[in-house]
Amino acid sequence: MSLERTLSIVKPDAVGRGLIGEVLKRFESAGLKIVAAKLVHLTPERARAFYAVHKQRPFFASLCDYMSSGPIFVSVLEGEGSIARNREIMGATDPAKAAPGTIRKDWGKDVEQNAVHGSDGPDTAATEIAFFFRPDEIFRPSH
Repeated sequence: MSLERTLSIVKPDAVGRGLIGEVLKRFESAGLKIVAAKLVHLTPERARAFYAVHKQRPFFASLCDYMSSGPIFVSVLEGEGSIARNREIMGATDPAKAAPGTIRKDWGKDVEQNAVHGSDGPDTAATEIAFFFRPDEIFRPSH
């Protein structure tokens, strides 16, 4: 495995329920380092830009409305195989199908309000990280 970075988002429903710390604790307990983080409130325009890859999908409008409905907590996670590890900790997109003990199984409401988002691959991670963070906002820890 290699040292990677991935984007994590704690979505509006989970932020509203005070779950930021619980989510971050799971990542840190799994050995992922938080190397950048901030609380932001996406405008509808920024939400549409972030989710542009889904613009032809039927859920695009409701997803963008939801993601701009309240603050989100975005962070960059770093570690060995961080992309796959993050996705394992999050669980399946549909909380009803997620494995026990995953974030989405424990706190997700449905496919849209599923508590968290994580990058699905290295190229996506690079693009998503750059969407929210300038290079000088990302901490460079010594390993």
